Amino acid sequence: MSAMSSALMAIARVGQAASWRLKNASEEGYQKAMTALRSFAVLGLCLFLAGAILAEPARAQNREVPYWATLRFDEVNMRVGPSQEYKIDWVYKRKGLPVKVVRVRDSWRLVQDHEGTQGWVASSQLNPNLGAIVVGDGLADLREEPATNSAMRWRAEPGVVGALVECRESFCEIDVDGRRGWVAMDRLWGVGEMEPSAP
Repeated sequence: MSAMSSALMAIARVGQAASWRLKNASEEGYQKAMTALRSFAVLGLCLFLAGAILAEPARAQNREVPYWATLRFDEVNMRVGPSQEYKIDWVYKRKGLPVKVVRVRDSWRLVQDHEGTQGWVASSQLNPNLGAIVVGDGLADLREEPATNSAMRWRAEPGVVGALVECRESFCEIDVDGRRGWVAMDRLWGVGEMEPSAP
């Protein structure tokens, strides 16, 4: 083999090595770019979902008043006016407590509780899910079926709060921490939205 041929082969090998390095560098850059793109896509999706989740309760409450809702948190402030600038008049410490929304102003709701107390609560503090509270004197029977002669499953004291499941005739089914039963409608407050229409 001549010196010229050896030189040409050496140059070719160097060129191939350089090409391989460039190809690898290009692929590495492509992979990094795709990884970054996927990360941005995932982040964007997370932000979108978070926004949708936060906006849903507000959309659900943009309805014609009056309507029913429940307290979203274990502690909810009731104010004398529709703004953070107004003083706190009452602090509720009953997550799931039903309230009646009687007025809407921007992101604030004028609500009424089972005792007739009214005040302003931020819409973010309310849950559109329905609930009921046991009222009246003495223990309320939670029955297996919506009938006075149905077997009794539980008994609840006045003030017990439960999720409102459904209403039939003069009974409503509530769920109190997993314990379900049918209660006479006149022993519950908060069932207005499910109360059967008058004939």
